[in-house]
Amino acid sequence: MPWRKYSALALVWNGLTGNRDWTVCWRDAAPRDRYDVVIIGGGGHGLATAYYLAKNHGITNAAVIEKGWIGSGNAGRNTTIIRSNYLMPGNIPFYEWSMKLWEGLEQDINYNAMVSQRGVLNLYHSDAQRDAFARRGNAMRLHGVDAELLDRDQVCALVPYLAFDDSRFPIRGGLLQRRGGTARHDAVVWGYARAADRLGVAIVQNCEVTGIRVTGKRVTAIETTRGVIRADKVALSVAGSSSRLAAMAGLRLPIESHALQAFVTEGIKPLVDHVITFGAGHFYISQSDKGGLVFGGDIEGYNSYAQRGNLPNVEDVCESGMAIMPLLGRVRIVRSWGGLVDMSMDGSPIIDLTPISGLFLNAGWCYGGFKATPAAGWCFAHLIAREKPHPFAAAYRLDRYALGRLIDERGAGAQPNLH
Repeated sequence: MPWRKYSALALVWNGLTGNRDWTVCWRDAAPRDRYDVVIIGGGGHGLATAYYLAKNHGITNAAVIEKGWIGSGNAGRNTTIIRSNYLMPGNIPFYEWSMKLWEGLEQDINYNAMVSQRGVLNLYHSDAQRDAFARRGNAMRLHGVDAELLDRDQVCALVPYLAFDDSRFPIRGGLLQRRGGTARHDAVVWGYARAADRLGVAIVQNCEVTGIRVTGKRVTAIETTRGVIRADKVALSVAGSSSRLAAMAGLRLPIESHALQAFVTEGIKPLVDHVITFGAGHFYISQSDKGGLVFGGDIEGYNSYAQRGNLPNVEDVCESGMAIMPLLGRVRIVRSWGGLVDMSMDGSPIIDLTPISGLFLNAGWCYGGFKATPAAGWCFAHLIAREKPHPFAAAYRLDRYALGRLIDERGAGAQPNLH
């Protein structure tokens, strides 16, 4: 069926004609024998890569291979936060570019991704934290990124329902990025899938990769549950499954996979109109359009490929939430879910060529994969098309650990579980 643009006129027309004229969002393509580019992973990053490959570089003989259905992986298992409040020079330009792409995304792909720039507020609880946030804010502003360091009274005016006088974690102020916020996670992947399909990219669902064929240090094909697919270039964009896929090509990556839980409460009246993070622990919370409070915290402390977590982490996350927002004790958690995060050795991602010719890698996103979706797709598409890094992702080299060029945002050292 022909692709049609969403608009107010289209909405009125279909409403008057019984909604019989809507077209499918994207085709459920059958795999062909060969493509110029095969992207493994039908999440936000993989679909964004496919879209920008077609839009920016004219490469349309490409396929996105997804083992489940679109939106079944990490793309539907995160807490929807978007921001660019980073400290390190290797990170700030990349995430700020992603923020700018978020701001124009819905017009670009003609899809409502529910981008809500409600502001991201990072709380601080001590003088030392205030100084650290002041440093981060100054670094952001030097790169042209908005940042405001707020005192206690200013934070209280924004979020008066927090526990400002908690004896253990008194709230002294916060770092605010007003342009940050949230986006609807599954709408993002649906929008990118629809936009990529419109440009001719094949989206192949329910097609699990079982092997990667390498001949003479060059990738030649992938093996799947739906047959062998030959390709000149193969791109890995599979988040927590990166190690397993790379191992099929004989590569060992400097990342670990961990489960990360998220939670949503019953719907309540509008209350939390920002994204708020706890400075004395790892906790973040926002409110969805349906009224549920969406929150999360630390990864599970052990390596895992399972999309589930354990009760001790539930307790830890809830304790952190209660420390800054005691009212959480009066609402019920109605759902929880787990995603797989690929934790890198320095807490920053990898977008780079690999030692195998024609094999490209997008991995190591730790907690920050969703917010990076537009820029990751943009820069990964550039890398695949031109075989050289995009300037915004030039620091995300695979060999930076051997060269000592780490991008250690948290200063935790080579301990992936601490990032």
